[in-house]
Amino acid sequence: MSGAPQLIPLAGIPETFRIALAGIFYRLTVQWRDDPGGEGGWFLDIADDQLNPILSGRAMVTGADLLEQYEYLGIGGSLFVQTIQQPDATPTFDNLGTDANLFFVPAS
Repeated sequence: MSGAPQLIPLAGIPETFRIALAGIFYRLTVQWRDDPGGEGGWFLDIADDQLNPILSGRAMVTGADLLEQYEYLGIGGSLFVQTIQQPDATPTFDNLGTDANLFFVPAS
C-alpha cells in the first residue's frame, strides 16, 4: 500500500524548484517543448539537491506512473499527472498547475 498523494505545486510556466519527496530534497524542472507539428508538451527533469541530474526529459503524460520504469533510481514513490476535467487528457500549455496537476505518491 502507498502513502497519501502529495500535490506538487506547479506555476504553469517553465520553472525549477526544490521539493522534498519521501523525505529527500530534489530539484524538479518542468519545461514546455514545442513540436514542429504544432503540438507540444510538458517535460520533467529531476536532479538531486546539488543539481546533479537523475532523470531528464520525461514526458508528463497522464495514465501512467512517470517513475515506474525508473524504480532503480530510488526516488521512493510514484509520480502521476492527472487532469481534473478530463482525467486522461494530456496537460496543455495553459492548464498545468490549475486543471492538470502533478502528484507524488510515496511507497510504503
